[in-house]
Amino acid sequence: MDAVAEFTRLVRSGEPPPLDRGALLIAAAAEPDTDVERWLRALDGLADGIDSLPALRRRLFVDIGLTGNRADYTDPRNSFLPHVLGRGLGIPISLAVVTIEVGRRAGIALEGVGMPGHFLVGIPGTGRYLDAFDGGTELDAAGAEERWRALGGQGPFQVGYLDPVPTTAILARMLENLRVSYRTRRRPADLERVLRMRLALGGELDHIVELADALGEQARWPEAAALLRATPPDFPPEQRYALELRAKSMLANLN
Repeated sequence: MDAVAEFTRLVRSGEPPPLDRGALLIAAAAEPDTDVERWLRALDGLADGIDSLPALRRRLFVDIGLTGNRADYTDPRNSFLPHVLGRGLGIPISLAVVTIEVGRRAGIALEGVGMPGHFLVGIPGTGRYLDAFDGGTELDAAGAEERWRALGGQGPFQVGYLDPVPTTAILARMLENLRVSYRTRRRPADLERVLRMRLALGGELDHIVELADALGEQARWPEAAALLRATPPDFPPEQRYALELRAKSMLANLN
């Protein structure tokens, strides 16, 4: 299975993509031997016998001990659900995805809350939130703000920070985390896959340029130049000129 192509098909189908499958395809793009169906069944199994939110929290954060990976936060495996489930370690958003998806299977409605700097799980209609990175701790709005400020948030805390976000925004944020991790680690082939999936969700010019650079780092200069020259014709002339210069610099590597 070409996981990048499957992810692209999924998010461009015209229907809201399933969060569990989308997240698992992100993992499969990095590790092609990932059996997506197996891990969907593993999520099914985790939901067996859960009939309440306390039971969900006990299953995930006590019985299997899901927790945040504070020792190596930027490890790419923290974003891959099979590793999150296998090691019990993740980052806020991947742990939130597990919580939301196990909850959904158990008939417990939960939603992703894209607070800047720290992803939370919302309990609809209650004004309460779970911090999956902190063992499923329950927070109110004041507690969420306190968590935000402890992580460096400054200025007024906006009410919109606690709004639920759609599945596509969750997947995009997962990919952004991986984008930073792979760029820091100088892993251009992995960065390429992440950026192609990010662009499938509707990326920006920066993503296109970064993808071209990742291709260039793999000595795929004609492909990089073609990508830069294929930008939409409605781009401002100065941007198109800058992209053309960058494309020519890519092709200069062939001389």
